[in-house]
Amino acid sequence: MASVYDRHVDLDQFMKGVKKRNHGQTEFIQAVQEVAQDIFEFIEDKEQYHTAQILRRIAEPDRIVSFRVCWEDDEHNIRVQRGWRVQNNNAIGPYKGGIRFHSSVNESVLKFLAFEQTFKNSLTGLPMGGGKGGSNFNPKGKSDSEVMRFCQSFMSELYRHIGPNTDVPAGDIGVGGREIGYMFGQYKRLTGRWEGVLTGKATEYGGSQMRPEATGYGAVYFLQNMLKHAGHDVEGKTAVISGSGNVATHAAEKIVQLGGKVLTLSDSGGFIHDPDGIDQEKIDWVKRLKNERRGRISEYADHFTGATYHDGKRPWDVTCDVALPCATQNELNEGEAKELVENGVIAVSEGANMPTTLDGVKVFHDAKIMYGPGKAANAGGVAVSGLEMSQNSERISWNQERLGDMLTELMADIHEKCVEYGDQGEGHVDYVKGANIAGFKKVADAMLAFGVV
Repeated sequence: MASVYDRHVDLDQFMKGVKKRNHGQTEFIQAVQEVAQDIFEFIEDKEQYHTAQILRRIAEPDRIVSFRVCWEDDEHNIRVQRGWRVQNNNAIGPYKGGIRFHSSVNESVLKFLAFEQTFKNSLTGLPMGGGKGGSNFNPKGKSDSEVMRFCQSFMSELYRHIGPNTDVPAGDIGVGGREIGYMFGQYKRLTGRWEGVLTGKATEYGGSQMRPEATGYGAVYFLQNMLKHAGHDVEGKTAVISGSGNVATHAAEKIVQLGGKVLTLSDSGGFIHDPDGIDQEKIDWVKRLKNERRGRISEYADHFTGATYHDGKRPWDVTCDVALPCATQNELNEGEAKELVENGVIAVSEGANMPTTLDGVKVFHDAKIMYGPGKAANAGGVAVSGLEMSQNSERISWNQERLGDMLTELMADIHEKCVEYGDQGEGHVDYVKGANIAGFKKVADAMLAFGVV
């Protein structure tokens, strides 16, 4: 008797099912499409993956926890937000992925991030599954007391679903050291336990010395490996970077350290262009602007002679050698990708998660430029988070030099995996394909070992 399920559905049939089951969740559907188009080619002659419905299972989260978060603002008004934790897949280790606080957060965004995180964590080689969480709470404009009360209320529900061997969240957009501290303190108060349940902590209470730098530095290390593989170097290259938060400023810092010249930074209001280059002194000024004063990037142009501010625009029309999108998802579209290619860009390394639209990715693919997708290029952050988990478990602390060496090696290893599965011959590497297949294979083989669970 024939099965009601066709084990050998094609890509179009598979995506039709994904869209039907996840109606209106555009970000999640986009993320699955980007992975599936490479995986279907890889598994075409591999019966075991079809029989076990592996890709469909990975594209269906293990669970999604949704909860109400009530808190009181400084005016004694009761406020109500919504919180989520998406636990996508724990085949190779505890769920691992950030918490995002931003008004744009919804279930679709978190499902896409958790899905991507599953493959990203697999690429690191560390025992970490994929998860993501957050809330539509926006910490911008809130007092420290308001942020503390929100974080405590958020953790009062989340603590039931996480643990050092179950699910280990970290920071993300809107969640930095301050927010991690408040949440960790509440977890400790509620459970009576000190354990490595969150990463991105301050070094005073179990954090890793390299965590703030890791994502931005890692994106540049991946860029460096791509360039080296093609016979180029970062030194002497001009770089366009979006964002001005933790990832962007540390990516800029590492570009400068390696002899490159950074031309732009941005925020949600617009971007600044400094043709003289954004050196270390200027980067430090931006860090103070964003971390201490909570200011806007437009102030840069008022402070530094020769810089210009472009209101409501993104930096992708600035001529450069390399580009690093480090802000948020879908910030680089097809037209902007074409403009980068026409202006001579040779490499793109994504510091953000899925910052390039599918049409934009196709432009880079067709032009055969070096394009490092976020799941590979920005994996440095979660890699160092994984190392922080190890340090917490062993009650040890590694110094910055050792962690820096480990990060450099991890990014080189990820690059090698991408080349192994993405080498197209004649010197061209499809890094998207390589990352997708390498990330998928480890998770898929672990799932096969467990049977149908």
